[in-house]
Amino acid sequence: MAMTDTEWGSSNRAESGSPFSEIIELNVGGQVYVTRHITLVAVPDSLLWTMFSKKAPKDLARDGKGRYFLDRDGFLFRYILDYLRDLNLVLPDYFPEKSRLQREAEFFQLRDLSKRLSPSMSKENSINEEICQSDTEEGALQCGTGSARSQSLESRKDIQTDAKFRRVARITVCGKTSLAKEVFGDTLNESRDPDRPPEKYTSRYYLKFNFLEQAFDKLTEVGFHLVACSSTGTCAYTSNDPNEDKIWTSYNEYVFCRD
Repeated sequence: MAMTDTEWGSSNRAESGSPFSEIIELNVGGQVYVTRHITLVAVPDSLLWTMFSKKAPKDLARDGKGRYFLDRDGFLFRYILDYLRDLNLVLPDYFPEKSRLQREAEFFQLRDLSKRLSPSMSKENSINEEICQSDTEEGALQCGTGSARSQSLESRKDIQTDAKFRRVARITVCGKTSLAKEVFGDTLNESRDPDRPPEKYTSRYYLKFNFLEQAFDKLTEVGFHLVACSSTGTCAYTSNDPNEDKIWTSYNEYVFCRD
């Protein structure tokens, strides 16, 4: 049974003077979530921020086990909570519930998330989706982008001043944990795999910046060179209506190696 706030010691309070516990259990449409208080109040003026910073625990609805209850879509709330953790949106490659998720974002008063999920923004991002796979060699890293590149690093640098940096939705880094940290340092976001040991491999890290050229530069600065790349693409409808516009998504993978 979930513990009520009065059963927690003072060391478990979210912050000095807060009536809420540091760890909070939620029942969202029958789905149970456990998260930190600081996550729920990450976006000022949002609905969850108002509930858990401006109201008292006794003012909020609870279920029979003492969990805070929200009568919303329990499945889609996982993406709301994921967004609140690092203010980044990560969705499956083909996600047919974007319009419903946008409605949930509007309900929770997450304006930036709602804007990202708007149809115009979603179609623009679908062109620049990226993906990468983990590598099995210790001296290799792999990253991806949304469209094919045929130029070598040397020729790309020669015309860099005349070309705009191409922004992609997200650059994921796959490889050995210690190697990824060595190359990308503070620009590496580890929030999706925070406890991975240095000797293990991961495919869940991504970069805090969104420019592929910047990632290439960091790799070449520490002795990596491009050894292989691949590209593929998918096409899908957003609904069952064949007259609706198709959404094209392309994927590129780049494999780098260091001697």
